Amino acid sequence: MSAKRLHIGVLYSRVRVEEKWIFGAMEKLGIDYERLDDRLVSFDLEHPEAWLAFDAVLERSISYTSGLYALRMLNSFGVRTVNTASVAEICGDKLVTSAMLSRAGVPQPHTATAFTVEAALEAIEAFGYPVVLKPVVGSWGRLLAKINDREAAEAVLEHKATLGSVQHSVFYIQEYIHKPGRDIRAIVIGDRVLMAIYRKSEHWITNTARSGEGELCPVTPEIESLCLRAAAAVGGGVLAVDLVEHPDKGMLVNEVNHTMEFHTAQPVSGVDIAGEIVNYVVEVARARE
Repeated sequence: MSAKRLHIGVLYSRVRVEEKWIFGAMEKLGIDYERLDDRLVSFDLEHPEAWLAFDAVLERSISYTSGLYALRMLNSFGVRTVNTASVAEICGDKLVTSAMLSRAGVPQPHTATAFTVEAALEAIEAFGYPVVLKPVVGSWGRLLAKINDREAAEAVLEHKATLGSVQHSVFYIQEYIHKPGRDIRAIVIGDRVLMAIYRKSEHWITNTARSGEGELCPVTPEIESLCLRAAAAVGGGVLAVDLVEHPDKGMLVNEVNHTMEFHTAQPVSGVDIAGEIVNYVVEVARARE
């Protein structure tokens, strides 16, 4: 008896180079897949039948909110997803990620949070300058602020408080780390660390979305262990683990991302990341049978 042909969905916002590679990998493997534009789909709680036709759905939404709620709906219907709503909820919020890493004993930068300007200023003063203030939800290195003194702290905190959104009412504070002009991004799929790159820049933000350059980084036993521990702490799946080299504390986990871009990592490493993601989605779908 031949195995059932899988039907896979790919939920996306825009066809970036990563999505082109993923679609290409699907087609190369002869997978029956459907492109699902998150600007056009809807979820009827009383009629989930159309969604139940999928053996698995890969979520690639640019919007954290759209992706998270789509995953919640799909998981509530019993549809397998990569990643799960739980993983997306954890990784999409830096404070929740930090809390999960802390609970698992994974080393990370010194982090604190506060909910008023006064409490945030007190926490920043306790850290000592400089410190980094980050939005709890956000990507591509946007809205990060390096604060060098009390005057700057008061100005930035007042500005965030005036904006008034949920995004700016939680003050996420981290120690500033004097990096060696680079950080490390590793791709974790399931229980494997697929590859890693250095992201190098003269700017203190080394994200490749902010003009950082990629260079192959060897996956040492330390990097492998740290990345697998971080991935397990947030629930596992298809993840990017960002590491930073602290001059005193050694290697630390800075962030874990659940819908990562890999337009730099794939050509620099020569690893078919898109193909590996598709293979993992197929594994998840097969587990349904």
